[in-house]
Amino acid sequence: MDLKDLKYLLNNVKNGDLDVEEAVERLRHLPFEEIGCASIDHHRELRQGFPEVILGESKTVGQIEQITAALLGKGNNVLVTRLAEDKSLRIRGKFPLACYHAEARCLTIEQKPVEMLGKGKILVISAGTSDIPVAEEALVTAKMMGNEVQHLYDVGVSGIHRLLAHKELLFSASVLIVVAGMEGALPSVVGGMVSRPVVAVPTSVGYGASFGGIAALLGMLNSCASGVTVVNIDNGFGAAYAASLMNREG
Repeated sequence: MDLKDLKYLLNNVKNGDLDVEEAVERLRHLPFEEIGCASIDHHRELRQGFPEVILGESKTVGQIEQITAALLGKGNNVLVTRLAEDKSLRIRGKFPLACYHAEARCLTIEQKPVEMLGKGKILVISAGTSDIPVAEEALVTAKMMGNEVQHLYDVGVSGIHRLLAHKELLFSASVLIVVAGMEGALPSVVGGMVSRPVVAVPTSVGYGASFGGIAALLGMLNSCASGVTVVNIDNGFGAAYAASLMNREG
């Protein structure tokens, strides 16, 4: 239930079109619903503007299906992140509206149109082609959260002219998500070019001394460019969530 649904419900009670008992029944599972394997936070959209998201990693197909059914039952769209393709095949068999985004490893179910909430455009940038899976997770998440999203891939610092050729696109964005592995230099470059928030995402891409993304993480945390905020390693979802809050109207 989102804020619009809640206002509609309360207006119906006020106008006498819905009795109090029926309204109470509809609100019974706020703020959460226990389904055995999980306690579904149905109040999250009212608090934060977006329903609970399912982390598919380490969950069984049965658990994901139960949580998905509970979210759909309250009228929500559904986003599942970090979902392996073999699991997605079984889930899609149960939910015909489900769409699997292979590069992002995300599954989405849109049972209602996604409401556009962003005041501007989010631009997702990847330093290399190997960083695209994390960038795609950010892109899918940002779209599901009601943003206009564009992407610019494989424009890392080893060939900086590739980035500079797209200056107008950089300047047109309200928020930029910059995904990079190796030494993680690209967010500093972008942050030094634009007057908008930059959300930096270190990836685990790189050779031995990259330490699974720690080198990129430390490089981004030590950025000399102002306005760069850093999320956890490979956390495209978290970057998109933060960027969506920055980009939201009101």
